[in-house]
Amino acid sequence: MIKQFTFNHFGVNCYVVYDEVAKQCALVDPAMEASYEDAQLYQFLDSKGLTPTLLLLTHAHVDHVCGLRQCCDRLGLPVTMHRDGAKLLRQTEAYGSIMGFDVPSLADLPTVHADEGDHFQVGDIDIECRHVPGHCEGSLCFVIPAETAVITGDALFQGSIGRTDLPGGNYPTLISNIKEKILTLPDDYLVLPGHGEHSTIGDEKKYNPFLV
Repeated sequence: MIKQFTFNHFGVNCYVVYDEVAKQCALVDPAMEASYEDAQLYQFLDSKGLTPTLLLLTHAHVDHVCGLRQCCDRLGLPVTMHRDGAKLLRQTEAYGSIMGFDVPSLADLPTVHADEGDHFQVGDIDIECRHVPGHCEGSLCFVIPAETAVITGDALFQGSIGRTDLPGGNYPTLISNIKEKILTLPDDYLVLPGHGEHSTIGDEKKYNPFLV
């Protein structure tokens, strides 16, 4: 199962991928900015009796990681991310001051590096990593076959793509990775983006003006 929350003033979609039988879950992009958002997340976990066993990042832009410190401290979990995102994670405090986020330094957080083709288990649910840089360095997507879904972060949105004008962005690289790493999934796969509404692979192939 996958539960979505939308957090902070940038409207980031945070996902909980969970196995109802094993009572384990992965948190993807802990973007909680306020205490009431923390409460929403943890009340859901408590109501389902879920134990988080993975803390995954699609990428390390500040709007996606503003709740990361307290998650790591509270849950005792390392951050699972691509090694190329380490520089962005070190810069989070500086970017936060520009974008209106009060985020502490995250440079000292324990990390586990994930890369193309790596697999993680949450109970009986398999999560496959795909490396999709272009929006920024170190971007990952998470393919979840059991849910016929892919969490795309800020690489692919409903009818759009991630911006490429920030440091580490590259438009041709992003388009190539979307076509090779995401659109090769079956048409019925749900696209669960980092912002905005859900879509499907089939609809993005047909209607996304950046990709048709």
